[in-house]
Amino acid sequence: MSGCIDLNADLGEGFGPWRMGDDAALLDIVTSANVACGFHAGDPDIMVETVLAAKARGVAVGAHPGFFDLRGFGRNRVQESPKRIERDIAYQIGALQACAALAGARVTHVKAHGALANLSNEDAAIAEALARAVAGVDRTLALVVMPGLPAERAGERAGLALVREIYADRAYAEDGTLAPRARPDAVIHDAEEAAARVVHMVEQRAVFTISGRRIPVAIDTVCVHGDNPQALAMAGTVRAGLERAGFTLRPFSEP
Repeated sequence: MSGCIDLNADLGEGFGPWRMGDDAALLDIVTSANVACGFHAGDPDIMVETVLAAKARGVAVGAHPGFFDLRGFGRNRVQESPKRIERDIAYQIGALQACAALAGARVTHVKAHGALANLSNEDAAIAEALARAVAGVDRTLALVVMPGLPAERAGERAGLALVREIYADRAYAEDGTLAPRARPDAVIHDAEEAAARVVHMVEQRAVFTISGRRIPVAIDTVCVHGDNPQALAMAGTVRAGLERAGFTLRPFSEP
């Protein structure tokens, strides 16, 4: 098997003096970075510094908007109207675009975070709000989506370039969404197991649910989470597994 694949991580997820994860080390492994935009994490200093570090390594930069939920790290389902959600997403994209401009870089894509992403994969109205926000700010931005779900369909209707994503360290429910974190088997902690799963999914062009059901999908990028103690081992092992399988790692959008 051969071909190109992107490896992405959610970065810049600190706030003020507090930092989450080792962004610098992860940026030596991944090819695209989704940078928190100040709502669930991040601030102007962290945003500019993260973009500068990504630029120095040739890593593409994307906006990672979420709900205004610093205490809950964007994982609480905030009850907002689609109009408010659309405007909040646009605001966050614009914030990262400004920080990227200061760093002499550009934003290439958007990937929703946490509860906002989960809702966009369940609720068509939220998915449409996400797509409208991206298209309204900059139609050249790619939208990162989970394949086969409402956010992908909304992005298609908006005429956006779509990047289909799978997760290295998360299990899949029967409908193709991520298994709820409350399940004991929802998060995969073993790096070798995660790498083997990723290679299998990319080679088979499919995700596999907890029950073993095969769901055929297009796959453009693999996400490794940066907010857990195993992040570096996970990212490095997944990258090595893909390279051993004959894949070339590179950004889906040129930085």
